[in-house]
Amino acid sequence: MANANVLLVQFLAVIWGAFSGEVTAYTRPPPREALLIPSDNSYGSTTPQQVHISKVGTDQMRITWITRDTAPSKVDYGLSSGAYNNSVDGSASTYKYLLYKSSQIHEAVVGPLEPNTVYYYRCSEEASREFSFKTAPAQLPINFVVVGDFGQTGWTESTLQHISQAKYDMLLLPGDLSYADFWQPYWDSFGRLVEPLASQRPWMVTQGNHEVEKMPVVHKTPFTAYNARWHMPFEESGSTSNLYYSFDVASEVHVIMLGSYTEFDQGSSQYTWLEGDLKKIDRKKTPWVVVLFHAPWYNTNEAHSGEYESVAMKQAMEQLLYDARVDVAFAGHVHAYERFARVYNGTANKCGPVYITIGDGGNREGLATKYTVSKPDISLFREASFGHGQLQVVNSTHAQWTWHRNEDDQPITSDSVWLTSLISDPDCKL
Repeated sequence: MANANVLLVQFLAVIWGAFSGEVTAYTRPPPREALLIPSDNSYGSTTPQQVHISKVGTDQMRITWITRDTAPSKVDYGLSSGAYNNSVDGSASTYKYLLYKSSQIHEAVVGPLEPNTVYYYRCSEEASREFSFKTAPAQLPINFVVVGDFGQTGWTESTLQHISQAKYDMLLLPGDLSYADFWQPYWDSFGRLVEPLASQRPWMVTQGNHEVEKMPVVHKTPFTAYNARWHMPFEESGSTSNLYYSFDVASEVHVIMLGSYTEFDQGSSQYTWLEGDLKKIDRKKTPWVVVLFHAPWYNTNEAHSGEYESVAMKQAMEQLLYDARVDVAFAGHVHAYERFARVYNGTANKCGPVYITIGDGGNREGLATKYTVSKPDISLFREASFGHGQLQVVNSTHAQWTWHRNEDDQPITSDSVWLTSLISDPDCKL
């Protein structure tokens, strides 16, 4: 039956490829081996697995986990290992996708929490597995890891190992998580793969094209698995969709997650929400604004060049980001690294965002190695290598960005630049 399911999904995926018009127009080098992380046979049917956390509001954390069978949607937590002075009840749900039915997906929101503090917790009253997480500090400096297009390969494993060595407070992911691509057990595999890190620090994600998983006739609803498994704090930011939302970190950094694969044109719900969200930011209190989306607006790679989601979204929303003095915009999708100058409307502009493509987490499709022959002046650094980025916001005026290449399984710092917040530049005052 499992083989039949695989063949069915592969057949439907081929049909969907014909409907979607996706064409691979460039040659990628062979990637590393694909990974499939099985469930631990020692775990019982109510043992929590695939645990990950995400920030909610100013002082709360959402804990998400999965059990094979029905279990209490309860989290016990405290400041010492094994000593849980607090508990909270949550909820559980399941979803269906073709012949697949998910296990129990639990979530519970814990808090209020103290900043810069380690908490120990257990899920579903299961004593055999204890986890811990650390909250972000209430003030700068704050350290982010930024990486897109993870997938599940040997390169993903290398990237995760390098991230584990970084001293960071939060991970930001601009889309393409599991690369399940219709085959739902890969979502479970991805949850197991990232659990050691995602259960310790909040992972804040947005969707990419590989999360859509929509098929004509047989499964018309997009983002079914993504929305069920990765509930982000969209309600708290006034959004009506899990595909776009915002949140504050250390009160001085405002992060906006946008959706490249939902409506974004002027007059759309996302556009109206973004316009309102940007207007609410008090730049005297919040000097840094960071935006993430999947399909890059600026790109000198042949891969995904000129795609609708990039061109039309840029046309619709670039003015909003520029007028709001957004400092940095991260994207994925292109499986390589590229950093642009501060740009607006295709030319260098000191008051525009720095655009960075970071779609090099380790996906199975390999690297996008073909760039335009002549590098334009606005493209300052580009390289087709796997890796991850780190953004350290030091204070209200300065932040350091570094890109760490996976070279021979060593995290090599290959690109580094100091950024100045636009609000501190007299020429860019709002």
